[in-house]
Amino acid sequence: MRNALVLSLLSYCSLSIAQTLSPEVRAFVKVDAPIVALTHVRVVDGTGAARRDDQTVLIRNSKIESVGDASTAKVPTDAQLLDLHGYTVIPGLVGMHDHMFYPVGPGSFGEMSYSFPRLYLAAGVTTIRTTGSLEPYTDLEIRKAIQAGQMPGPKMHVTGPYLEGAGSWALQLHQLTGPEDATRTVNYWLDEGVNDFKAYMFITHDELAAAIQAAHKRGAKVTGHLCTIGFREAAALGIDDLEHGLIVDSEFVPGRKPGECKDEEDPVLTGKLDVNAGPVHDMILDLLQHHVAMTSTLPVFEMGSFPGRPSLQPRVLEALSPDARALLLERRVRSSDTAAIQKRYGTEISPWPQAFKKEEEFEYAFAKAGGLLLAGLDPTGMGGVIAGFGDQREVELLVEAGFTPVEAIRIATYNGAQYLGELDRIGTIAPGKQADLVVIKGDPSVKIEDIENVETVFKDGIGYDSAKLIESVRGTVGTR
Repeated sequence: MRNALVLSLLSYCSLSIAQTLSPEVRAFVKVDAPIVALTHVRVVDGTGAARRDDQTVLIRNSKIESVGDASTAKVPTDAQLLDLHGYTVIPGLVGMHDHMFYPVGPGSFGEMSYSFPRLYLAAGVTTIRTTGSLEPYTDLEIRKAIQAGQMPGPKMHVTGPYLEGAGSWALQLHQLTGPEDATRTVNYWLDEGVNDFKAYMFITHDELAAAIQAAHKRGAKVTGHLCTIGFREAAALGIDDLEHGLIVDSEFVPGRKPGECKDEEDPVLTGKLDVNAGPVHDMILDLLQHHVAMTSTLPVFEMGSFPGRPSLQPRVLEALSPDARALLLERRVRSSDTAAIQKRYGTEISPWPQAFKKEEEFEYAFAKAGGLLLAGLDPTGMGGVIAGFGDQREVELLVEAGFTPVEAIRIATYNGAQYLGELDRIGTIAPGKQADLVVIKGDPSVKIEDIENVETVFKDGIGYDSAKLIESVRGTVGTR
């Protein structure tokens, strides 16, 4: 009786939220009914199982009630019907490196509190981890506004401010003064409501150890984009996740001293490493033994690594402000300048394509060995990777790395939900789960690029119009 009462209250709360969406949010709603039936739709459920054709997915009061063959499904007479012949539904993407900020100048980043929440939702990203905040109070307020139905956007796991050590290149980051400061920072921001933390490049061994201990004591997790500390050292300290992959692991830099950050990335070195044997393979096994996850952020490395790749899609350029668009194009030209490449690497051929290929090989090897690979975009770099669109590109690049489309979708849905401890609610399409679903024209299980053809995004059973959300931020990324 008590459990039934709790479920009834939860259902009531979900309906109350749906009924009190602000006019700003409701302008983007295209499907809102107590019972919705997605009929004759192809289902890729996020578990890694093969797609199922001609299915009916029944949504009732924000949750998935049933999934079954359209020919035998029992659809209530008062359900709103959506005939989805030729469409695929996948779970809402779980973006695991999805900042709310964007590069606006050399070493400077601006909070995209207006455009990014809308773009994430429009692209089918229904849950994000911010994985490092420059304006943590702003991120917390964005989360509060989304939860209250006052602004459109995904569900948010807010990461606290970067846990950075002395010597940082970024003026927007607090530099820790020691282990006590790390512990104080973690506890302060947990009290303020953040979910987890990200250690950054110049953090010391003792500061990271203190931060991990303080976070774990209160049930929070720590990930890291590290330089002074190698992956195996971080694993021994108990870190939960590592960002970006092999390209940023400093432990393979020749002559590196403990606690030293010589260079953030060495594409020449990375391109020569063997991921299937020797030290890198041993590192993978060590991470597995310590249950350390790995977050893939292939889009940010792809941008600028290849001449003419990726193609700059009109939708990306249209979303950027005029200044952001000009800065991106300038950076793209500079990144492919032969003289600059020659000066930096001693050759006219950039080492980045080979390093990128090696990164893909590493992530594939890590996952196939049993590691928990997560998916994100990291909307930084030269500015060509932006919220939502970059998450879709990440899934496409996972397929390029060797995963099947169904496997790549699982990485971007199931795996993220598992890491966040929310697999009982999100991450797959199954009865009882929250109705966080992405309706896609086409079949991404065969042609992964179809993942870009998002038309409707359901979050807690409410269907949002992807095209309207995208149009609403035209020309704003880089300003707000």
